[in-house]
Amino acid sequence: MSDSKVSRLAYIDWMRGLACLLMFQTHCYDSWLNAEARKSTFFMWSQLGGTLPAPLFLFLAGVSFALVTDKLRQRSTPPSEIALTTLRRGAEILGLGFLFRVQEYALGFPWAPASDLLRVDVLNVIGVSMMLMALVCWLVLRRASTGNVRWLLGTSAIAAALAITLLTPLIWTTWRLRWLPWPLESYLNGVHNLGEPQAWLFPIFPWTAIAFFGLAAGFVLLSDLGRRRTALVVAGMGIFGLVLVQTSRWIDSLSINLYPVYDFWHTSPAFLLIRVGILLTILFAAYAWCRWGAGQSGFSPLIQLGQTSLLVYWVHIEFVYGRVSILKKHGMNIPGASVGLLIIFLSMLLLSVFRTRFRQRARRIRASHAIAAQ
Repeated sequence: MSDSKVSRLAYIDWMRGLACLLMFQTHCYDSWLNAEARKSTFFMWSQLGGTLPAPLFLFLAGVSFALVTDKLRQRSTPPSEIALTTLRRGAEILGLGFLFRVQEYALGFPWAPASDLLRVDVLNVIGVSMMLMALVCWLVLRRASTGNVRWLLGTSAIAAALAITLLTPLIWTTWRLRWLPWPLESYLNGVHNLGEPQAWLFPIFPWTAIAFFGLAAGFVLLSDLGRRRTALVVAGMGIFGLVLVQTSRWIDSLSINLYPVYDFWHTSPAFLLIRVGILLTILFAAYAWCRWGAGQSGFSPLIQLGQTSLLVYWVHIEFVYGRVSILKKHGMNIPGASVGLLIIFLSMLLLSVFRTRFRQRARRIRASHAIAAQ
């Protein structure tokens, strides 16, 4: 199969669908497994898999942002209009993040703490990341309307990602802006209202760096070489990802320490770069599966879920963690929770298919009305 026959979005949607699947299994087992099952190796691996969805969603948000920006630029859209369009979309996602927190608080009332309304969650940081990427792209586009713009956009994205990565250990410790109200400081380091940065939240430092790395990867895919030799470029990115993982591990093993406080698992640049390396490797695996494997053979559940990832993220939470949980929380063994996971997966897949067909039908109706009006 030639590069031209591989959908540019199929492997991106497949990766997003993989993130949905990993998210489902993590949430289901975390919500439903009883105390004994939570001591098992199975549960440990389940939660380890749960470390991938958030980085995948952020990385792919960056890739998609590059696709949208480049499409607008190819239409000769002015930089200011590109910035407004992408800023508006980022603000919409951030607004949905706030709305999601309001919904969670309402469904958890009166037990849910009011501070949860201002918790920095995945949707919040995706929205903020998009707004920051819009700003960086605008700064580049307004000064570089000609020449190799994609190269400038990609290198600017890498520079922003590295700056966020290198500053994170300081923003979490010695450079904390303690004078800020905690809802604002929490967007920088996830301090919430607990006095110290919390590893379970998604602040700008370090999480937006992953979106910027995705933005750079997107512009590499859109480059002239990326368009002509997609397989070669994606394979190169996968190899670079493996090298990045090993190099970051080697750097971490050195006795040199640049930071007064070093936390490998939460703030270290080495760990974040290892994550980016893993994401690049998954990108190549997804492309290979969709090009040479069965990824695009007939109906693909993962591609389908990836096309409606926001919807299934929003809905499944209530049936897993919410008051309408389909199984008893912390009361199931592994087989019982696995049956529940299968039900959630199939239900979300059906919801995704319904949503896609509804959109298609709405487009056909609008098209027919437009033709009739001519």
